[in-house]
Amino acid sequence: MTKLIILDRDGVINQDSDHYVRSVQEWIPIPGSIEAIARLTNAGYQIAVATNQSGIARGYFSLQVLEAMHEKMLTLVKAQGGHIDGIYFCPHGPEDDCHCRKPDTGLIEQALQKFNGTPEHVWVVGDSLRDLQAGAKCGCKIALVLTGKGLKTQAKLSESPEELPVTMDVPVFNNLQHFVEALVSEGI
Repeated sequence: MTKLIILDRDGVINQDSDHYVRSVQEWIPIPGSIEAIARLTNAGYQIAVATNQSGIARGYFSLQVLEAMHEKMLTLVKAQGGHIDGIYFCPHGPEDDCHCRKPDTGLIEQALQKFNGTPEHVWVVGDSLRDLQAGAKCGCKIALVLTGKGLKTQAKLSESPEELPVTMDVPVFNNLQHFVEALVSEGI
C-alpha cells in the first residue's frame, strides 16, 4: 500500500501572506517544516504538495517565479535528506470555475491517481478550510495545522462544523513538525 501524505504549501510548509508569496525571497519555510518532510521521506512516505496559486491568474507573479519557489523548496528538502515526489498547483483565480482549485478536488485527485493512493489511508494536511474540504470530499484523512491560517480555520470549524462535507473529527497540530511526530512516533 502506498504511504502518501498530501501537503498544502503556503501556511503549512512556508510562511503565508495575505498579500501572496510573490518571490523566491518571500518564500520562507516555517521553522521545522523542511525537517518534517525529510522525516516523512525517511519513514517511507511519498510526499505530494497540492497548492492553490491564484497569484498567477491575478498577475502577482509568473509561472517561472512559481517554479523558482518550488525549486527552492525542493532543494531545501533534499539538503535535509528528504524529497517531495510531486507538486500540483492550480494557477486559476476564484472566478475561473476550474476543477483544480481547492476546495474542489482536482489537485488531490491528481496526487491520488499518480501515486495510486487509497484515500482512506492518505492524509491531507492543511491550514485552511478549503484544504480540509478538498481532502474530505476525496475521502482522505484530514489534519489541521495551526500555522498560516490555521487558528482562523480552527475558530471557523468550532463555530460552523457543517463547513466540512462530512462529519469528521479533525485532529489539530501546532505545525507540520507536530503532525509528523504524531504520525511517525505515535501512529495516528
